[in-house]
Amino acid sequence: MQPSKNDIWVGLFVLLGGVALVFLALQSANLLQLDWRRGYTVTARFDNIGGLKPQAAVRSAGVVVGRVKSIGFNDTTYQASVTLELDPRYAFPRDSSLKILTSGLLGDQYIGIEPGFEEARLAEGDTITATQSAVVLENLIGQFLYGRAEESATAGGSP
Repeated sequence: MQPSKNDIWVGLFVLLGGVALVFLALQSANLLQLDWRRGYTVTARFDNIGGLKPQAAVRSAGVVVGRVKSIGFNDTTYQASVTLELDPRYAFPRDSSLKILTSGLLGDQYIGIEPGFEEARLAEGDTITATQSAVVLENLIGQFLYGRAEESATAGGSP
């Protein structure tokens, strides 16, 4: 039995739909990069990276200017070592600082770059030392509740 023309068209349509679905899944998970330009890599050290993941965005003024290439642990400084790949179109001052931020209240974490004022620019292999670690929501809630309990104990003890 030979497949009809309709069978071939339906099969082709289903195949294209599957490819489109895989493309959208990879794109939404930040696992697909369509820009094949090689950027320059810089390293940063953080005390706490929270839930930061490889391929997370690196943003400046809300614009994606790079990606997190890899995350490791430095066993001499006991800090997380984060390697970033920045787009070569953007040259940041060497004294720029990095913060780990969250998209929304419970969204994905990304790195925000605050440009510095130095004339010298970041180059391949540089290390950024001015970093601010992730704010861990559980710690923040714990500090708030602990402060409330302390206020109640102080207020309850006074006449």
